Amino acid sequence: MYNLAQEILELAEKQGAVLYGQFTLSSGKASDHYWDGKKVTLSARGSYLVGRAIFDMVAGLNIDAIGGLEMGAIPISTAVALVSHLQSKEIPAFIVRQKPKEHGTRVAVEGYLPEGGRVVIVDDVVTTGESTIKAIEVAEARGCDVVGVIALVDRHEGGGDRLKSAGYDFRSILVFQKQGKRTVLRESG
Repeated sequence: MYNLAQEILELAEKQGAVLYGQFTLSSGKASDHYWDGKKVTLSARGSYLVGRAIFDMVAGLNIDAIGGLEMGAIPISTAVALVSHLQSKEIPAFIVRQKPKEHGTRVAVEGYLPEGGRVVIVDDVVTTGESTIKAIEVAEARGCDVVGVIALVDRHEGGGDRLKSAGYDFRSILVFQKQGKRTVLRESG
């Protein structure tokens, strides 16, 4: 079997998704490295690799849906749903809006999030865990059992530990790690 995490990492480097310099993260923190995950998740090969890797992680969990907060979770949950169809083990996707629509149905969730279902929450990157927790709260408010939380990248800045200490089964495919004076992206585990 081939190593999907290694292929995702190689593609990320090739696509320029791993950046070094001075950045301000959505959490407001300053950072010398940045993950531009859409360069991976919105590419044809990256979408398949990420969808397949996460599908493989959740296939035995007997879940009813997979999803997370917009924007990061949109291409990920869609890729997993597509791969699940190709594997004849359907897992529908849902997206939690940052704020409910102000027109039409005024919904806060798009797609399929069943009341009381078993779900997995996904995110493109976890720093503080705040975005991921927002999606978890919406799922749990619908009576769902969050049986897993998966990020494409864990920045190792407290978010993953926060999710684990709150009792969630948190895993990531890739992780930023200090290597001497430099931070590098590598496979998780």
